[in-house]
Amino acid sequence: MLKLTSKAFAVCTVLYSTAHAGTLCTALADAATGKVLRQEGVCDRRITPASTFKIALSLMGYDSGYLIDEHLPALPFYAGYADWVPSWKATTDPTSWIRNSVVWYSQRLTEWLGEERFRGYVIAFQYGNQDISGDPGKHNGLTQAWLGSSLKISPLEQLTFLERIVNRQLQITPHAYEMTNRITRLDVLPNGWEIHGKTGTGSTGQSGGSVEGDRTYGWFVGWASKGGRTVVFARLVQDDGREAGNVGMRAREAFMQQLPALLESL
Repeated sequence: MLKLTSKAFAVCTVLYSTAHAGTLCTALADAATGKVLRQEGVCDRRITPASTFKIALSLMGYDSGYLIDEHLPALPFYAGYADWVPSWKATTDPTSWIRNSVVWYSQRLTEWLGEERFRGYVIAFQYGNQDISGDPGKHNGLTQAWLGSSLKISPLEQLTFLERIVNRQLQITPHAYEMTNRITRLDVLPNGWEIHGKTGTGSTGQSGGSVEGDRTYGWFVGWASKGGRTVVFARLVQDDGREAGNVGMRAREAFMQQLPALLESL
C-alpha cells in the first residue's frame, strides 16, 4: 500500500476536494522569481475578470488621485445605480467598495478617469487581452468591459499581474501600492501567512455584472506573504448549475481553508 507523508496527504486532500467543487484552475507562483509552483487544471483560458479587476481599479484610482485613503471618497448611492446586492444601496468608500464588491463605485471611478486614461492604464498594466471596447456596438466599455464583456484574463495572467504589483513594477505612485495593499488585506493564517485578495463572480456572456446564467464562475486571486517571501495565487471555479451563495465567495472560503496546506507544501 502506498504511504503518504502528512504533507503529501494534505496536498492530495486539497486537490481532491477542489476537483469535486467545479474547480477549473488552481495556480500559485513565487512572486520574486515568477516560477509557477503549482498548476492544476486549465489555467491559460481567458475569461472576464469580474470583480477581481477591482485590484487594478484600486491602483488606477489611487494613482490618479480619485481615491484618497481607506474612507475617501465616500460616495452616496442613487437610484439607477447597479443595486442587485442589498449592501450596494448605501454610501460607499474604498474599504466597503472592496469588501462588498460594489459595481457602481467602480463605474464612477472609470467614468471619472475617462476612456483614454482608462485604456492607458489597462495597456500599461498589460492586463489580460487589454480590450476595453465593451459589448459590440454598444460603446459601453468604460463601465462594462470587465463585467462579462470584452476584457478577459487567464489565471496565469492574473499571477503575472499580481507579481508586478508585489514587486512594484508598475509605473504608479507608492501611495497607490500602499493603499491597495491596505484595502485588500484579508487575514493572517494560523501558520503566519498574511493574505491579500479579491473575489469575482460572473456568468459567461452576461454583460453588466448581474449573474443570471445557470453556469456561473468564481475567482479568488491575491498574494500571501510571510518572512520576506510572497506567493501569488489564482483560483477559478465554475458551478455546474445553480448553487446556493455567491460562487466567488465560496471559491474564497474553500481556498482559504486549503491555503495553509498548499503554502506549506511549496
